[in-house]
Amino acid sequence: MLRSGYSSEAVMEELATRRFADSLDAAVEKNLVKSGATAVLVQALKSGNYSVSPDEAIRAQTELAAQAQRRAAQAEESRKFNTLYQSQLAKERALAASQPAAANIIYPLLKGDLVHWHNGSLARFDDAPLEKKKLYAFYFSAHWCGPCRKFTPQLVDFYNRVAPQHPEFELIFISNDRQPFNMETYMREANMPWPAIEFAKVGGKDVLNRYEGKGIPCLVLVDASGKVISDSFQGEKYLGPAKVVADLETIFAQQTSSQVAQRQ
Repeated sequence: MLRSGYSSEAVMEELATRRFADSLDAAVEKNLVKSGATAVLVQALKSGNYSVSPDEAIRAQTELAAQAQRRAAQAEESRKFNTLYQSQLAKERALAASQPAAANIIYPLLKGDLVHWHNGSLARFDDAPLEKKKLYAFYFSAHWCGPCRKFTPQLVDFYNRVAPQHPEFELIFISNDRQPFNMETYMREANMPWPAIEFAKVGGKDVLNRYEGKGIPCLVLVDASGKVISDSFQGEKYLGPAKVVADLETIFAQQTSSQVAQRQ
């Protein structure tokens, strides 16, 4: 306590309740004086008024030894658990690697029907890389929809930040606009960096359109097998597209942690 800046008076106040369990030989006295103990404190300790009885000292030492043993046992248990956990992770990764990849049913629904905003106009999108994607987010939105136009810039910022770091992911815009001009205007004004279903093809995408909820903006995340991972709707309840963005953030953070663990 003296080394931590406590005064001799403060130490004496503590001794009144906590007691002194050590023996005061010449070496201990020297260290106390060196640490700033006053003559009054040293004399008080020598008097024995603040010392514990031999039985109390033995009990205190026994308890300290028991605490040390418990800490050592907990540390060993933690080490064993971590070893088992890492072993289980390795088994799960090996099992996943040995399993055949699930069929990609999403890519065939997109192939040949995507456009993107490029050099001031809509252009055909090279969809070949989409065949290897594992996560697809469908963004149902429209230029006439005020809440959509308010949310879209947030989604653009998110996409521009994460997409370069996660090549397994792609976002597809599925327009609810009534005219192709409105869709193009929306993509241009929002500077959408992702591809979109060609306006004339949207009506024929029954499988994809079934993912849309009862209102927009609606963002739905699916895997390559078509399984819904996150949705803007929970039954009839509207949670909003920000919920899906938050889930994506969590997924990407977990992937990063897993990759770091694999390198260690």
